[in-house]
Amino acid sequence: MALNDYTVLNEDGASRRGRLETAHGDIETPVFMNVATAGAVRGGVSTDDLRSIGCSVVLCNTYHLNMRPGSELIKTLGGLHRFMNWQGPMLTDSGGFQVFSLAKRRRIREEGVYFTSYIDGKPIFMGPEESMLVQSRLGSTIAMAFDECVANPAEHSYVMRSAERTTRWLERCINEHERLDSLPDTVNPKQMLFGINQGGVYEDVRVDHMRRIASFGLPGYAIGGLSVGESAEDMYRILDAVVPFMPKDKPRYLMGVGTPVNIVEGVRRGIDFFDCVFPLKGAQHGNVYTWEGRRRLLAERYVMDDRPISESCSCPACRSYSRAYIRHLLKADERLGMRLCILHNLYFYNDLMANIRTAIEEGRFAAFYDEYRVRLGMLAE
Repeated sequence: MALNDYTVLNEDGASRRGRLETAHGDIETPVFMNVATAGAVRGGVSTDDLRSIGCSVVLCNTYHLNMRPGSELIKTLGGLHRFMNWQGPMLTDSGGFQVFSLAKRRRIREEGVYFTSYIDGKPIFMGPEESMLVQSRLGSTIAMAFDECVANPAEHSYVMRSAERTTRWLERCINEHERLDSLPDTVNPKQMLFGINQGGVYEDVRVDHMRRIASFGLPGYAIGGLSVGESAEDMYRILDAVVPFMPKDKPRYLMGVGTPVNIVEGVRRGIDFFDCVFPLKGAQHGNVYTWEGRRRLLAERYVMDDRPISESCSCPACRSYSRAYIRHLLKADERLGMRLCILHNLYFYNDLMANIRTAIEEGRFAAFYDEYRVRLGMLAE
């Protein structure tokens, strides 16, 4: 198993500024991972675009890439980094989230999960060993353990049994990951494996599960199963309960979260890694994030507005195009409109993380939080 090379450089309250050394370069934390589910960011955003807007980590999905084009094909072509022309760090989700999102197409058993393909209806099986094999073929920098993401709310008894099974699956993941890393034809023999904490909205299950998986000494740990039906207050309550039991010398990843406000709240509680599809999905409908708050470009007030999305932004969209023009593109269903909104949103998210890192370094994150916690969640004028 790859050694963990994570260093906490600065602390400001519970917030942390760190650096994770990986086989594909350093990851400066706190960090937002830009979601490239099937090996690409939606809206025609290339890896050259990602580099130009400050992206440092991409997140790809094991289940979807194994469905199409197939992990064996990607391995034959040199691994996912080479396949998609991305040289930087990459994290692959294990397929565990699909246990939640494809609930109508799956059956969970001790050995793993049986799916029905959303492409052609064929039966598919994925368990801990299969997930590790696919991620090994992809050659990602960080692989995630296979787990069950439980929808909220769920009964306490079921959540407890699910967390226990996720622990057993993690042990199987560790064994298979170590075996695969030792093979001579492994794409990335320095691949890291992160464990995932589950337990729904039950503090007792969450804390017990975190204690159990922390004992495995993995290079990093994630909190999964949040932002899947519970309130923001419940999410923050669970973070407050779980984070103190996460290893202090390992990166902490909050999976699938979130909005700029969620990120600021997560950093305040000691989270280091984030990912979310909000900046992509919102962009499809003209929802863009700025330091002044969220802006809805489809609103009538922007019909004649020749200002950029944000006058303080230096992204490719804001350097060259007006709110009025981008609104026109969205209304005309021109794909360029979505592409420009996505470029802006991802630039903003990466800029947000850079500013958070600087605030922690300078010991003023509390002031940053006070200034932007409310503003980032507001609807901008």
